[in-house]
Parts: sequence; C-alpha cells; structure tokens
Amino acid sequence: MASPIQFTVSHRCRTTHARSGAVTTPHGSFDTPAFMPVGTRGAIRGLTPEQILQTGSQIILNNAYHLLLRPGDELIARRGGVHRFMRWDGPVLTDSGGYQAYSMADINAIDEDGVTFKSIVDGATVHLGPERSMQVQNNLGADIIMTFDDCPAAVDPVTLNESRKRLAASWEEKDAGAGPSPEEYRQRLRIAHERTIRWLERCVAAHARPDEQALFGIVQGGTDPDLRRKSVEAICSIDLPGYAIGGVAVGEGPETIRSVVELTAPLLPEDKPRYLMGVGYERDLVMAVRAGVDMFDCVLPTRNGRNANVFTSNGPLHLRNAAYAEDDAVIDSSCDCHCCGGGFSRAYLRHLFLAKEMLGPILASLHNIRHFQRLMVDIRRAIREDDWSLLFRARPDLAEVEISPSAPSGSEDSDHHQSPTGSQSCMN
Repeated sequence: MASPIQFTVSHRCRTTHARSGAVTTPHGSFDTPAFMPVGTRGAIRGLTPEQILQTGSQIILNNAYHLLLRPGDELIARRGGVHRFMRWDGPVLTDSGGYQAYSMADINAIDEDGVTFKSIVDGATVHLGPERSMQVQNNLGADIIMTFDDCPAAVDPVTLNESRKRLAASWEEKDAGAGPSPEEYRQRLRIAHERTIRWLERCVAAHARPDEQALFGIVQGGTDPDLRRKSVEAICSIDLPGYAIGGVAVGEGPETIRSVVELTAPLLPEDKPRYLMGVGYERDLVMAVRAGVDMFDCVLPTRNGRNANVFTSNGPLHLRNAAYAEDDAVIDSSCDCHCCGGGFSRAYLRHLFLAKEMLGPILASLHNIRHFQRLMVDIRRAIREDDWSLLFRARPDLAEVEISPSAPSGSEDSDHHQSPTGSQSCMN
C-alpha cells in the first residue's frame, strides 16, 4: 500500500549527513528540517491557530495520552478529528501516549500487554497498550502517528534527576524507593528493546487507517550502542513511512545525547523522514541536523516562554530580572515575531509577568516559537546555499557550539573539521 506521506530531499550536505527537503501529508506539506511546537491537549497554550501559523510553524504535535484522558478520543472522532476540533488545517503528529504513561502517572503495572496507570484527570484506572494506542490515534486522525514503545530512562538511574529516580524505582517488581542496580538497569534496557519490537508488530497489525495516517517506528536502546544498532535493524526491517529516535533527552547530558544521535540517525533509511523525539535546545538541534535528522519537537519554547525565559540570537534572557525594569529594547532586534515586530519592550514584558497578566506568556511564547522556526530557516539556508557559516553568522548564540564533521560514510572529507565560524560546503 502506498504511503500516505511523501518525503523528498532537495539538498544534501557533502561534509555531514544534513539534508533539506519536504514532507507532504494529507493536510499539506512542511519543510525539513522541521521543528514542531507541542500542543499537548489540542492547543498550544495561549495561542490561536492563526498566531501559530504566523510563527512559521507548518506542523504541530498533539499528545495522545492527554487527549485520551480529556476530552476522549471518541469524542474528538465524532467531531471530525483533531484538525477540525482545534481548527488547525495543517499537518499534525500525535505521539503514542506511552511515554507519558510511564513518566507522568502513578504506574500500577508495565507488562507485555502495555501500561496500566491512574488517570491524572480523575484517578481512574486506565490501560494503554499497542492496540489501544493505535485506536486512539486513529480516532484523533493525525497525519503522522507513532508506534507504542517501551521507553525506560536512557541512562543509569544513579545519574537521574529526582523525578526520574522515582520512575526508576517503580520498575517491575521493585520495592518503593529502591532504584535498580546497574545490571538491573541494563536488563531493563534489553527488555524494553525486545518489547518495543513486539509492540511494533502489534501496532502495525492494529493500525486501521494506513492509507490516511503515516505510522512511524521508534528506535530505542538507551545509551547502549549495541542495543541502538540492534533496535535500528529490527525496527527498520518493517517498512514504515518514517522512523524516530526515542529515549533521548530523558536525563542524560548533551554529550551523551550527541553520541546516541550521531550513532543512530545515519543508520536509519535514507529515503524516509528521521524524527528525533523531545529534543529542543539549539545546540542539540544543529548537531542532530548534521547527523541527518529531519524532524524535531519540544515543549521548550512554550514552557520557557510561560516562565519568562526567552531565547535570542545572542543567548537566553530571563525577563523577570530587575535589569530589564527600564529596558526599552525588544527581546531580540533581529526577530520579526509579533512581540518584537510590535515593539513590545523588555520593560513592558517584565511588568506583564510580575503583574501576572496573560499577555506576558503569550508574547514570550510567540517569540520563542518564532525563534526556533527562524533557526530552522537558517539551517535550511545553510544546507541549500552550501555554507554553514551563514548559520553561525546569523546565530551568535551558537558561536560556542562544538561542531564535529559528522561526515557521511566514505566521504573524502570525513576527517575535515571546521570551527563554528568557518565555512563548510554542502551540495545538492
């Protein structure tokens, strides 16, 4: 059966794995590399669909877990699906819901059938497995949907933050408060790897709308290189419209993220979109694009914006700081977002946050999303125009980013290294 999406690559980088192109879906196309703002509950907080479009966003992400709990996938299906329900005419991607079931709820059981957890809405017991995840996403009607995978923490629990330690402590048959040992952690990764493969097969069998919705497989394996390779081999042995790298940015540092992505991305099929799930810092996006990734999502722009943290081409700002009390400059003079283009000053924005006015988070969120979409534009231009230095001149905040060659296998320039201010050549 023909894929419901088409992926075309228009330019390829000669010295890295980066490429630019487009994905065409039943609800329109989006350029790649692409950044997807996250509309967890069918909305990007505080913003209308028109405002989201004005940021340059072409595709958004909805959260199947939250929409399952409220208002319910069947209710949304009766209203024509998420596009019609939220009045967004462009492409939509939904995640499978599994990650949230593991990380956000009180888990009662993780077993071969799926996850049984308590609803964060009313405390009711809910079961979510491969078949139910497919049913939910089929009902929601997104253009791209994700397989249900087993996503444990990606790193040894001794290095995790407190929330991740609590999650690790709930792993199968562990006593409350007792995290797994290193060997138990490695065994947990192996279980997750094997279970993800079995669940993928069940998702494919349960997917009721393959001619309308593109199902992406998810590669797991934590930080174990051998497991990552085995996961790629197994997941990609099933022909799907696209593939994702999961289990990244769940507690590990940037160097570990980098090692996983630079290993995994080039192993994924060349002719299919590659999606890195949940990664959003600028340095990580640039690294991942150069490793060959085409799609990204992250809550970072909007979550930070709601908390008065904004991104600029010269680095981040915290708008609550007293230093901005009488600062009449806009957040970033190089930005053309509604906030900066409209002349809203840092002093005014600081006032809005201190006064708890809704307009503050709205303007900061608009700016942050536009900041990331402008970054994608700059990255695509660097690939298209055969010159990475264009990106670093436009983005002084990336000046300290260490750029490795990430050269394609067999390239004559595989050991070529350029400083962030140097020029690197890309070709069609």
